[in-house]
Amino acid sequence: MTATADAEAAANELTPLADYLGSVLRRLRALPPLDLDLTQAHGNVLAEDVVAPHAFPAFDQAAVDGYAARWEDISGGGRGPSYVPAPSGTPGGRTIRLNVVGDLGAASWRPVRLTPGSCFSVAAGAPLPVAADVVVPVEWTDQGMAAVEIFRTPKRGYGVRRAGEELPVGTLLARAGTYVSPALVAVFAATGIGHVVVRPSPRVVIVATGDELVDVGRGSQPGQVVDANSHALTAAAAEVGALAYRVGICDDDPEGLRGLLEDQTLRADLIITTGGTGTGPGDMVRRILSRREGGRAGPVTFTDVALYPGTALGFGTVGAEEVPVVCLPGDPGAALIGFEVLARPAIQLLAGAEPVFRPSVRAHLLETVSSPGGLREFRPAHVAERRGGGYTVQPLRGGPFTLSGLAEANGLLVLGERVTTAAAGSTVDVLLLDRRR
Repeated sequence: MTATADAEAAANELTPLADYLGSVLRRLRALPPLDLDLTQAHGNVLAEDVVAPHAFPAFDQAAVDGYAARWEDISGGGRGPSYVPAPSGTPGGRTIRLNVVGDLGAASWRPVRLTPGSCFSVAAGAPLPVAADVVVPVEWTDQGMAAVEIFRTPKRGYGVRRAGEELPVGTLLARAGTYVSPALVAVFAATGIGHVVVRPSPRVVIVATGDELVDVGRGSQPGQVVDANSHALTAAAAEVGALAYRVGICDDDPEGLRGLLEDQTLRADLIITTGGTGTGPGDMVRRILSRREGGRAGPVTFTDVALYPGTALGFGTVGAEEVPVVCLPGDPGAALIGFEVLARPAIQLLAGAEPVFRPSVRAHLLETVSSPGGLREFRPAHVAERRGGGYTVQPLRGGPFTLSGLAEANGLLVLGERVTTAAAGSTVDVLLLDRRR
């Protein structure tokens, strides 16, 4: 067989990524719901639909600072107003004068009523007098205190917010699965909601494995590799909204690894390990966690997936509580790609978020790229919107340089298993990364 044929045969033995993801995600369930105080709910996902128990606004109120009046009094249709000569340059040649019978602020609570030819000075948010159907802005008047002259007549209803105008009682405010944003917190509070039922943020523990690992603050040298993965994956889990805990480095010691994972099940909803997923002489995680004991398979199944970079992934459960564990490759670029395609959807599913996958777009490829046959490649890329609509995508460094490419990327170019070359000008799929730039 030729080298190409050997590569194709090897690729045919790999599990398609879509099949693998489906088999993993079907084994996960969203975390049990919690009833949380509104101030603690931000960043979580609703477990139930939320309906407005009260209207917003709760009462008729002024939307601007000004004078609450009857529109017929200022439009010329009533008998109450007095007409006076307008100041020089005023359109229409005359102004309207009303008696100011009181002041209303946002804290006013006694009901009051307008009589013909009168008005109230009101602050934005103040309850409207009975019969008021317009608020004349302060800047359209002479700002009088006992009487006010109005230079410009607004339309009926101007400056007025009616009770329930924005959100009537019974309005569906948000469906289950909705992310609780700051604006949604404001909507809940405004309609009288103090507690909501949410899925808790998953607690995710990150462990880097390998005798060769040393902590950050120094450079790598032969026999020593700086642990970039546990720091990067902790940040990635936090970006998704998880409560992320970095355990640090664990040596390739079977009992030490088992004991560490067992201890972490007490505070974790998901454990992520990095390193040791291959079949090489130093890949201890795969050997330890997949080892059969007492005739039973190991707690974690390792699968060679049609994914580039990083084909070897592991998934299973550990401990009496059967806490899910995701095992990612040791190469930093491959670990971050593995997180995107496997760990991130798992966290989203545990959190009850929908959808679990990143949003994607179709984009115009600006540069010809090649890709390994039989593997689904995720390559760092820069996505931009076109002036006339649609998107363009510029590939960044991939393959062995995936880590440096990811640092610059705002998207991941996805090249399917059957793609060996994607020509400039073709249309490709791109996952959009949520990077705040």
